[in-house]
Amino acid sequence: MAKRTLPRLLQTPAVVLLLIWMLVPLSMTLYFSFIRYVLVNFRKPEWATPSLSNWRGFGNYKYVLEAKDFWMAIQNSVLIVSSILVLTVILGLLIAVLINRTFPGRGIVRVLLISPFFVMPAVNAVLWINMILDPVLGLNGLAVSGLNELVAGLRDFPVIGGFFAMWPELHPISFRATQTSAYAVIMMVTWQWTPFAVLIFMTSLQSEDESQKEAAMLDGASAWSQFINLTVPHLARPIAIVVMIQSIFHLSLYAEIEIVSRGNGNKNLPYLIGEFTSNNIGAASATGIFAVILANIVAIFLLRMVGKSLMD
Repeated sequence: MAKRTLPRLLQTPAVVLLLIWMLVPLSMTLYFSFIRYVLVNFRKPEWATPSLSNWRGFGNYKYVLEAKDFWMAIQNSVLIVSSILVLTVILGLLIAVLINRTFPGRGIVRVLLISPFFVMPAVNAVLWINMILDPVLGLNGLAVSGLNELVAGLRDFPVIGGFFAMWPELHPISFRATQTSAYAVIMMVTWQWTPFAVLIFMTSLQSEDESQKEAAMLDGASAWSQFINLTVPHLARPIAIVVMIQSIFHLSLYAEIEIVSRGNGNKNLPYLIGEFTSNNIGAASATGIFAVILANIVAIFLLRMVGKSLMD
């Protein structure tokens, strides 16, 4: 007991500070979610102070649930997070397996592959929406314009001209539109976070048992069979960890949505909280509690998945 007491006493300040750092903001958010707290209200100026006399009960939660953008924000959050996770895991696996082999310049390739992860989210969004996805000046518009010119030139050929004459003129996609802005966010975040998955998977592949792969090759197993039956099971724990860490970060995306569409048909819960925070702190706090509940549901599911993977 004496040996345990000193380490616990030394850990106590850090634990207490961490609890205060977590519990105080959460408690204040919970308190604000049950009162009328509006920063600017000339009709009811008393609502501008977080007083207990402005108690509203579950009124803020009802207001948020009935808001026109709440359920769209939930669906958009799930769509964006799940799509990014699927794409980053698949691309990360493929790239990690490819660069795990020895080839000239492998060190430089690894550095270049990891570098997008260090780009700031706002810079990443500005580069993608203006230089790549812009329908006029970006690569999106230039590629479509070049393809139309190529098809127009092929229409003059005697044999294949008739086939290309039936091709319609292509138009670039505007990724700032309501229907496509979520896909722009998915693409740019996938590009930024795939190197993180590559780094985790590439490190784990260094410990893969090569004797099993050699035995599988002697038994006539194909490269695909080796990948599915040996490599993927070996990477089960890293995949679970990548999914858990990325889910935590992607549930709080904000800068990309703000830069791409200003929330026009493409809101998630953090963006909806930001809109409420401009005036209605009570509604923003209630939305924050919903976001905490959603994050905990996802975390419990992912922790179970990770725990099962570690036990296996």
